[in-house]
Amino acid sequence: MTNSKPRVIKDYNKLDKDLQQQIKLIYADGFADNLIHFFDKNGLKITVLPFETEDKYYMLRMTENEAVALVDEDDDYDDDGFLKDEVKQEYEDKYSELDHIADKLNEDEDDVEEEEEIDEDDDED
Repeated sequence: MTNSKPRVIKDYNKLDKDLQQQIKLIYADGFADNLIHFFDKNGLKITVLPFETEDKYYMLRMTENEAVALVDEDDDYDDDGFLKDEVKQEYEDKYSELDHIADKLNEDEDDVEEEEEIDEDDDED
């Protein structure tokens, strides 16, 4: 399957607040573990946080240290680097109508259910 959406490389801090909130909702457990790496046409290693909307595929430039710092300095995240429950609920209520958010949240729920089933199977041994 070919992704025909335009790819946008941008700095996280240059995004509008709504897009930043959607990204926080998708990456409620922080950014650092979700970074991807690739090499640009000059052979330089680029690190980005991927984020897809209905019409664009964002690649948000940040190093691992910047990813950690963004979460550490953001009041929406707790001291352990997780999006606070009340903030998560607010963003879910605000953005759940967006297909790219609803689809991702449903995927995450399916993954959790699948992990719980695996854990239950492990207990039987």
